[in-house]
Amino acid sequence: MKWDFFLQVLPADTNKVNKIVEVVSPETLQQLKDIKPSQWSTLLTEWGGKALSFGIKVVLAIVVFYLGKLLLNLLIKWMDRLMERRSVEPAARTFLRSLAHIAGLVLLLLTIVTTLGFQPVSLAALLASVGLAVGMGLSGQLQNLAGGLIILLTRPFKVGDYIAAGNGAEGTVDAVMMFHTTVVTIDNKYVFIPNGLLSSNLITNYSRQSMRRNEWIIGIEYSEDFDRVRELVMRLIEEEPRIHKEPAPIVVLKELADSSVKVMVRAWSNTDVMWNVYWDLNERILHGFNQAGISFPFPQLTLHGSIASVDRASKAAGQSLESVSTNTSR
Repeated sequence: MKWDFFLQVLPADTNKVNKIVEVVSPETLQQLKDIKPSQWSTLLTEWGGKALSFGIKVVLAIVVFYLGKLLLNLLIKWMDRLMERRSVEPAARTFLRSLAHIAGLVLLLLTIVTTLGFQPVSLAALLASVGLAVGMGLSGQLQNLAGGLIILLTRPFKVGDYIAAGNGAEGTVDAVMMFHTTVVTIDNKYVFIPNGLLSSNLITNYSRQSMRRNEWIIGIEYSEDFDRVRELVMRLIEEEPRIHKEPAPIVVLKELADSSVKVMVRAWSNTDVMWNVYWDLNERILHGFNQAGISFPFPQLTLHGSIASVDRASKAAGQSLESVSTNTSR
C-alpha cells in the first residue's frame, strides 16, 4: 500500500493525525496521494539541494555584509582624508560623511538581497512602495535633510562657532549631520538640534565677527562728581591692553534713576577674550571706586510723615521712635 510510508512517519496518536488532516487542504492531500513512494527520495534530494543552495547564499550574504562594512569604512576614511587635504569645511565634511555612510549602507543592503536570490525588478518595486510609505511617515526627517543642505549652502555658522538657536538652545557647534546639528553647551551638555529648525528659524552666531562690544552699567550716587567718575573709568580702560582703541571706548551718563545715576561704559575687544575683559574690568572698577572714595548707591525707600504719626505707629508696634528708620535698604 502506498499509505504504508505515511503510517511509518506520522505519529501514532490518531488525534494528532486528524488535526494534521484538518489543516491540510483536500487538494494537497490528493497531491500527496498521487506521489509514489519511489518519488519521495527524488523530492527529498531536490529539497535538500535547494536548502543547501540557500544556506550557501546566506553564508555568502554574511561574508558580503562584513566585507562591505569594511570597504565602506575604508572608503569613508579615504574620503575624509581627501576632504581634509582639500580644506573642506568641517561642517560640510561631517554632513557628506554621514550622507556617504547611509548611501553605502543602502547599496550594501541591495547587494545582500540580490545575493540571496531575489529579483532586482521585484525588489525595486518593493523598495519604491516602501520608500513612498516611509517618506510619507518621515516627512519631518526629509525636512531636516533639506535643512542640512540649506545650512551647507548658506553657511550661517561653522564648526567651532558659538550659536543660539530659535528654540533657546545654544552652544558651540560640534558637527552638522544629515538630520541634525550637534552643539556642546557651556556646562558640557550635548544638544541635538534638528536641521529643519535651524534652517527656518533665527540663528545668532556669536563667533562670526572677530570683535565684540562689552557694555557696563554702573550706578553712582547723585552727590558724586560725574566728570571725576568718567576720568577714573577712562583711565581704567586705558590700562586694559585687550580693549581696542578703535572703535573708541565711551563713558556717558545713561539715566537719572530713582536712587542712583546710571553710567554706561562701552568698549570693544576681541571675541575670544570678551568675557574675560568684562569680568576683569568689573573687578578694576570696584577696586578703583573704593580707593577713590566713590560710593555705590543702595536702593532706598523714603517714608514721609509727621513725627507724631511716626511716634504713634512706633508705640502701637511696641517700638521706640529711634528704631524706626526712614531709609530702608531693599
